Amino acid sequence: MKETKIQWHPGFVAAMNLEFAKDRERLKFEKEYNLNTKPLEIDLLVIRKDSTVRISNEIGFLFRGYNIMEYKSPEDSLDIDDFYKAGAYASLYKSYGKRVDEVRAEDVTVSLVREGKPEGLFGYFKEHGYPVSSPYPGIYYIEGNVLFPTQIIVTKELEEESHIWLGALSERMKKQSMARLLKSVESLTEKADKEFADSVLEVSIGANKQVIEELMGDDDMCQALMEIMEPQLLLRERKGKEEGIQEGREEGREEGIQEGIEEGIQGTVDTLRDFGHGDLEIKSAIMRRYGLSMEEAEGYL
Repeated sequence: MKETKIQWHPGFVAAMNLEFAKDRERLKFEKEYNLNTKPLEIDLLVIRKDSTVRISNEIGFLFRGYNIMEYKSPEDSLDIDDFYKAGAYASLYKSYGKRVDEVRAEDVTVSLVREGKPEGLFGYFKEHGYPVSSPYPGIYYIEGNVLFPTQIIVTKELEEESHIWLGALSERMKKQSMARLLKSVESLTEKADKEFADSVLEVSIGANKQVIEELMGDDDMCQALMEIMEPQLLLRERKGKEEGIQEGREEGREEGIQEGIEEGIQGTVDTLRDFGHGDLEIKSAIMRRYGLSMEEAEGYL
């Protein structure tokens, strides 16, 4: 089976929405905010609707009116050039107001988010006299020669229980952390929260397959996983059907619809196999879900 590249950035945007769930009504989130041309793109722009109300999450304590957030996946480095690029994005955003000084410099902040602490970058700060303070675990304020208030957020140093969603964006989750994440997902009741959690969970499960396989050995956790993954299985199935239907319309062929259904079935098979299910379990599952005969189900294995 072809390895699927993990899409970290959508998971990050979803995680930040969950991190600020208590304050979401006071904030406006604009993901992949374009700066004039497509290549210049902010990962996430967070706008405070009312700057007089304090944000409850300590990641937002630095926030002012307009807050540029750049995320680095575990695969990406964070060096001094990335640091300056984030500042440049903030400068461009400040300069693109509809009138002169519409966005005031003192109303802009920069946040850089990464799982591990970028030791090389912090070495540069020390060598070049940038004062660095850490008022909260995992949060570093960079002072001195910066245009805007700037913080670096090291997610693996954050207090775990308070930052479950950002902590889930890791390739090194432990069983107890994954179990805590699953319980947090189960406890959500709001539709928007559940959708954001699905996005985070998709990233976390894809990046921690070994941990998932270990949890599948626990009957209680196995059942919880299957219930939580149900929406993702249905989404993959529906997407395959919709793509097939669209292809059928464009080409005027019934085969396009059937191909979409087959892609949905194969997607379900691949997902169940990722979670360590054997052929007998998978065959039984797709026979029930799609009304297949035993011979038809075996064709997908």
